[in-house]
Amino acid sequence: MKTVWIVARKELVDMFRDRRTMLISLLMGPLLVPVMLLGIGSMVESRMRTQMESTLELPVIGTEHAPNLVAFLEERNIRTVPGPDDPDATVRQQEADVILRISPEFGDQWRESRPARVELIHDSSRQDSQIPVSRLMTVLAEYSGSVGMLRGISRGVSPEAGFAVQVARRDVATPESRRAMALAFLPYLLVFFSFLGGAHLAMDATAGERERQSLEPLLATPARRAAIMSGKILGACLFGAMSLVLMLVAFKLSFQFAPGSLRMINVSTPVMAMLLVVLLPMVLIGTSLLTLISASVKSMKEAQGYMTVLMLVPMVPTMVLMLNPVKDALWQFAVPFLAQSQMIMKLVRGEVVSPLEWTVYMGAGLGAGLLLWFLASRMYLREKLAVSA
Repeated sequence: MKTVWIVARKELVDMFRDRRTMLISLLMGPLLVPVMLLGIGSMVESRMRTQMESTLELPVIGTEHAPNLVAFLEERNIRTVPGPDDPDATVRQQEADVILRISPEFGDQWRESRPARVELIHDSSRQDSQIPVSRLMTVLAEYSGSVGMLRGISRGVSPEAGFAVQVARRDVATPESRRAMALAFLPYLLVFFSFLGGAHLAMDATAGERERQSLEPLLATPARRAAIMSGKILGACLFGAMSLVLMLVAFKLSFQFAPGSLRMINVSTPVMAMLLVVLLPMVLIGTSLLTLISASVKSMKEAQGYMTVLMLVPMVPTMVLMLNPVKDALWQFAVPFLAQSQMIMKLVRGEVVSPLEWTVYMGAGLGAGLLLWFLASRMYLREKLAVSA
């Protein structure tokens, strides 16, 4: 253990001597997280508030066919303007979010108490159109319901007769879980920075020293190679843990000063401490894997070539959960990267993680890290490791 600590201290001292690299590696995450959270959160909050509260300008084709409907829309903060000649092209070219077209038969159908036809023209693939379309659909449903009730009353029919089933909705979602729906990207950010937080030190400690031919004298000492390798991994883990702590502090401060509902996310000290515990196994997995890769390549440039693939690995479970949500199952807490995503979302949503889930998660995470450590130690026993050529 004395050798391990000596090597770890030596790697950390070398890292902190290169102040520019140290600052980039240590502060990139803590500085990037507030910018992303505050910047993106402000833009989303501003856009939603503008679309929900401002007057909606709605192009309408055929206003002369339904003056009562147009007047009803005006009363609901929807200002109608003449519609274009080619509504489909107008929507595709993003000149309008939604266009309402009133059928020429609307008046006859309305007077005959038949369903009067209107058409909404929009592009469902555009996210900006979702709120305007939702507002217009709500107003049209309100108008349809009001007219239907008046027709029933005029014929001596109780308004309740038009509702065969009364649906009562009970939403068991907590405020924390609803607010966490907007944080689908959060697990990727946290896992990414914990996974690659000590990347530069881990690669430089093996591939870099091998390229500079400073690894051979170190391996020529009486110290065991496994101890030397463990010291390098320990140094990278300590550096990655420092970066992780700073990032969680930035994460906590970001949500405390974030706009709107993001400020209500639970970022208490106990939750931050549990997030740290969740992400520490990923620090071990990342540094052990990078050490294994660095020991199998011949140069620092070759080791850096793997970074593109490694940057995509934490993204896979996040994308899978966004495109194909799955129910929580115990086996998920044993799968690297997927387990971290599930644990992070549970904590942010304010849900309780059971002792069994903690046991499976920590056992699988530490087991994967130790397996990579063992494989890296086997690579360090090769005699050609010290040779750069």
